Amino acid sequence: MIAFVTRRLLLGFVVLFGVIVITFVLTRVIPSDPVAQWVGERASAQQRAQARRDLGLDKPLYVQFGRYVWQLLHGDLGYSLETHRAVASEMLDRLPSTIELVLIATLGSSLVGLPLGVISAKRKDRWPDHVSRILSVSCVSMPTFWIALFLQLMFYSWLGWLPAGGQLSTEVQLFHEIPKVSGFLLFDSAVSGQFVVFWDALKHLVLPSMALGAWGVGMVARMTRSAMLEILNEDYMTAARSYGLPERVVSWVYGLKNSLGPTTTVVTLSIGYTLVNTFLVEAIFTWPGIGNYVATAVTTLDYPVIMGVTIFSAASYVVLNLIADIIIATDPRVRL
Repeated sequence: MIAFVTRRLLLGFVVLFGVIVITFVLTRVIPSDPVAQWVGERASAQQRAQARRDLGLDKPLYVQFGRYVWQLLHGDLGYSLETHRAVASEMLDRLPSTIELVLIATLGSSLVGLPLGVISAKRKDRWPDHVSRILSVSCVSMPTFWIALFLQLMFYSWLGWLPAGGQLSTEVQLFHEIPKVSGFLLFDSAVSGQFVVFWDALKHLVLPSMALGAWGVGMVARMTRSAMLEILNEDYMTAARSYGLPERVVSWVYGLKNSLGPTTTVVTLSIGYTLVNTFLVEAIFTWPGIGNYVATAVTTLDYPVIMGVTIFSAASYVVLNLIADIIIATDPRVRL
């Protein structure tokens, strides 16, 4: 197990280093003027020269790259060209909102996808199976931004049930105290007793979490169905039925429990996929997370922000992939 985890860790470092190299090169070849963004278009030649020295752009590329890697090793992601604030600090301010959105989306996709997969396997080649498979393929195939726009159109424009975007309504922000304990708005408002804020934040969370979790619903349902089809005809399942256990217990306890290995892996990896996909959804719903942060940075070519969020997303995906591998490795039926 130790050798297996060590190999995965080394592979993860190689992947991260590759991401750092690629993002560094791409941001240097993009036709932009970071000096003008830093000091403004009307700056004097002396101010521009000083800014170039401060940003390290007067050094050769290999020196700039070495300096950037050294800063990364010390947790320094550089400074935003637009706000002049540390990228790491700005990301930490927005990270709780993104994590809250990703966790709710993952929880929702698991709660919907698992029953869909079990029902589909139990009713193989019948209408529930066909409906479940069509829904799963649709969730996986449809672009996330299209789902987000469709949800806004249906639940905000047509039905008027849910807000179109933001994290809180204007009325709540004006007339209620917004608690700031951990940065996670739902948790902070619940523990502080601000239930008006809590329900308003929950309503604003529904549509973006549905858009983000749609892909996870399809993947979890398909993986659960595939695993359940292999398990339903196993000898121990037949033995459980012969003991007179109800079919719901056989399927939902014995069957589902033994199919959770690959399903858990998919759920873990879907968190990484969801985290990467947040920039589309957060931009559409004006959600104050790192996704919206990097979407704004792309439009202004604020490359320190783009590089910082990209490296953070890659590191998160590598860590989640490692966790998924460890979960698989704990199964005694799997050979490393």
